[in-house]
Amino acid sequence: MSDFKALGLKGNTLKGVSRAGYTTPSPIQAAAIPLAVAGRDLIGCAQTGTGKTAAFVLPMLHRLYEMPRPKRGRPVRALVVVPTRELALQVEKATRTYGQFTPFLSLAVFGGTSIDKQIRTLRRGVDIVVATPGRLLDLMDRGVISLSKVGVFVLDEADRMFDMGFIKDIRKIAAEVPKQRQTLLFSATMPKAVQELAQSIQTEPEYIQVGQRRNPAKTVDQGVCRVLPNEKIGLLCHVLQTQDVESVIVFSRTKYRADRIVRKLSKKGFSATVMHSNRSQKQREKALAGFRSGRFQVLVATDVAARGIDVDSISHVINYDTPNQPDSYIHRIGRTGRAETEGVALTFVTEAEEKHLIAIEEHISRRLPRKVFEGFESDAPPEILPAPGSVTPKTPKHKKSKASRRKKAAARKRNRKHKRQRSTS
Repeated sequence: MSDFKALGLKGNTLKGVSRAGYTTPSPIQAAAIPLAVAGRDLIGCAQTGTGKTAAFVLPMLHRLYEMPRPKRGRPVRALVVVPTRELALQVEKATRTYGQFTPFLSLAVFGGTSIDKQIRTLRRGVDIVVATPGRLLDLMDRGVISLSKVGVFVLDEADRMFDMGFIKDIRKIAAEVPKQRQTLLFSATMPKAVQELAQSIQTEPEYIQVGQRRNPAKTVDQGVCRVLPNEKIGLLCHVLQTQDVESVIVFSRTKYRADRIVRKLSKKGFSATVMHSNRSQKQREKALAGFRSGRFQVLVATDVAARGIDVDSISHVINYDTPNQPDSYIHRIGRTGRAETEGVALTFVTEAEEKHLIAIEEHISRRLPRKVFEGFESDAPPEILPAPGSVTPKTPKHKKSKASRRKKAAARKRNRKHKRQRSTS
């Protein structure tokens, strides 16, 4: 497909795409939009940064034109559920951008901010709601929002919602949406739980996969650095000082460690900020705005907070802590190398984290290059990692002594005797 018009879009929706400056659809957009415009249920599997948001927002706007408009009021007719606040804001912004020439009103609802303002807007009426599960259920329990008129139901980043424990909430929400609807599900990966969810809420969905499911973007130069735990901050500073780092996201396993990394980087003279769930919405928006504008070179984040970061110019991703789930690794490094640009992803691995690296390499079916930076020497012990795909030998079980076996056999015999005596008494 050479342009968006050929995908079936027309009128003011097409005008909004043109004004946004987009001319050529990405592979996921070219595959998904025609099917979604036709009203089919859809599962779209593609890596982060491939244009998934437009792949469901554009046909959603198109479909709203085809739905009957209520004579009274403005009920919610399209619902997008996402895992994080940042992603909710990103998707709602895309909806306003692409729909700037349409009559449809949209609203992002999420926790960490005033619910009263959201309630007032909902009571005035909106066509499209982009929501996180918790805040949406809260509004439903209060009787403020009704999903009875929803005709397009979208789940974005479904795998991340599973990781965050939202699957039960999604099922509750889906039960309140009319059965006669269109359901679009988008995900970077497709774990078994997400596949089961799709089967339970969709009707004969079309499956689209762009790129290899387990392989991260080919535009990302990936590498592993073996270090001792107390060497990580020194290596991070060395990379920032000696490499061509424009902007970098540093991933930390916990909120406490993220705060500590920022404090140490600031003492070393680096411009750094932090994002995690303990930060208020205003603080998170300020941090992201400063990172996007270039005020901060380094953004330290946890996995939860990093979802929804829409910054195309991230040159590096550094896994300060090795992710303990292979899918998390794919999501993390997907923050760089977006839109066919080149990026770098480095993972710091201690001896205790080697088991996580083994799982990652087996998942992506490749051995990641080991990198050593000139001027930085690590005291980490020699590598003992097996090659990807190899089986780590199991530790043999110790054979029990004959005396131990006789003792247990005698105990079983006594138990059987006691049972017979009780049954006859």
